[in-house]
Amino acid sequence: MDFNFFEFIDIASLLFLAYGLIIITGYIFLALFSLFELRDYKRKHNFKDEVALLQSSHLPKISVLAPAYNEEANVIENVRSLLTLDYPSFEIVIINDGSSDNTLQSLISTFDLYLDEVLYFSHINTKNVRGIYSSKHQAYKNLKVVDKENGGKADALNTGVNCCSHDIICCIDVDCILERDALLKLVKPFLNNDKKVIASGGIIRVANSCIIEDGRIIKVRLPDTFLARAQILEYFRAFLMGRMAWSRVDGLLLISGAFGMFDKNTVIESGGYNPNTVGEDMELLVRMRRLMRDKNIPYTVSFVPDPLCWTEVPQSWKVLYRQRNRWTRGTIETLSLHKKLLFNPKYGVLGMLSTPYWMFFEWFAPIIEFIGIIFLFFMFIFGQLNGQVFLIFFGVVYTFSILFSTTALFFEEYSFQQYKKPKYMIRLLRTALLEPILYHPFVMWAAVKGNIDLILGKTSWGQMTRTGLSNPSKTKTKN
Repeated sequence: MDFNFFEFIDIASLLFLAYGLIIITGYIFLALFSLFELRDYKRKHNFKDEVALLQSSHLPKISVLAPAYNEEANVIENVRSLLTLDYPSFEIVIINDGSSDNTLQSLISTFDLYLDEVLYFSHINTKNVRGIYSSKHQAYKNLKVVDKENGGKADALNTGVNCCSHDIICCIDVDCILERDALLKLVKPFLNNDKKVIASGGIIRVANSCIIEDGRIIKVRLPDTFLARAQILEYFRAFLMGRMAWSRVDGLLLISGAFGMFDKNTVIESGGYNPNTVGEDMELLVRMRRLMRDKNIPYTVSFVPDPLCWTEVPQSWKVLYRQRNRWTRGTIETLSLHKKLLFNPKYGVLGMLSTPYWMFFEWFAPIIEFIGIIFLFFMFIFGQLNGQVFLIFFGVVYTFSILFSTTALFFEEYSFQQYKKPKYMIRLLRTALLEPILYHPFVMWAAVKGNIDLILGKTSWGQMTRTGLSNPSKTKTKN
């Protein structure tokens, strides 16, 4: 059969159109499910319940695990902030992952630490532990510092799992800022649940430009830069409209590595964090869910929409590129490692809905979009591009993108209203107008390059240089 170039163009155009319509339909359903979940959450939870919980003596004990690599500039302030969390019984385990600066020395001198001959169990294989430190002061009795050889974030968290004392662990980034009641709200799903709760996650908010004192957000302010504001919109869509919807159908595949709570025994039984992937947080949760289904144990993964954790997002295009490149590689690695789940009815929502969605609309979407742009270019070269049809199609996609971001802003106003000033919302709306043209193509290319880098064998985590939240003149690098 002879190849007909024009028929090929027609078929390809229809395929791209069908794919776009499916994505738009999926986003509409995500928005609807998220709205229902937010509504139900607001009805069920109130401040009085939290006060009663705080006074309870039956709350489970929690171990807060925080890896630290070259965090000398901020680690003391961050640990002091963690020590003041409102929760009856918890310990803080700082894992010094072979820092080359004075992170460990600063902790030892500030909190009067001594080398403690405590026993710990090597449930998960990790790099060598050099020592475990405790404080001589009663005020810091719940602080533990583990010094180990450098092995990366996943290895550091596994060390923390081995060395911590309690059955519920909360894994955080040491440079994140937690609300005082963060543990109290995140532990709620673990209480009086009909199913075994293996993990609970919360919304991550952008701390750039916020006023911070003593490790606390004193005043929420909108960032001055377009790049940071675009990421605020992106986080609104991802958390308020994405993960809320997946929580509704119990299909969450990802809990942010910046702030998540887990059942320690399930983490250990699953083998802990995988140090051989750059997406260790997503891969662990998928492996835990897979374990529960294989053992036929009724379980659930919960999501809390309260703004409990604040973090600094990339301020430069270069750092943003590295981050999104790494996120893409982590997603691909996770889906590849757990390809058995794909369209497998044995795994329920996880196999029939979650993993197919992540493959077709998270992994493949930027690739298909990039191919679509090249396709449009060739259509233009060969005179097959109808200008009027193109403008209509572009207008529909652009308008839907703005409406989707506007809906995310509505969800923010409907839920927790962190950006209270009207001028903030106006600036975010203006950002939404520019984001599809300036921000989205860049993120798409970073994802496409992530696919290429993975094929070429790139496995590095990438340096994430930050300007710092407490002092803009300080910079720090993550391993």
